Amino acid sequence: LVEVAAWITGKLGQALAERRKALGLKQGLVAEKSGLSQALLSRLEKGQLTEFGSRKLLAVLAVLGMELAFTEARTEGTLDELRRERSGA
Repeated sequence: LVEVAAWITGKLGQALAERRKALGLKQGLVAEKSGLSQALLSRLEKGQLTEFGSRKLLAVLAVLGMELAFTEARTEGTLDELRRERSGA
């Protein structure tokens, strides 16, 4: 479970960083508008946080014009299969 959480956190951080860069926004500006420190946002984008509050995440998403979407969990397959599927391999 810890491995899955780290993988998800890494993917989330990557998506946030890609969106921020696509919008041409600096980390410091996004952090300021989200009420975070730049160091914290940097760690989030790098997937280095094990815990990150939902209010903080929603604030960053709002600044980036993003929203969170949920899908039903799959009941078959392994973590390795999911990784391969998500990476396009």
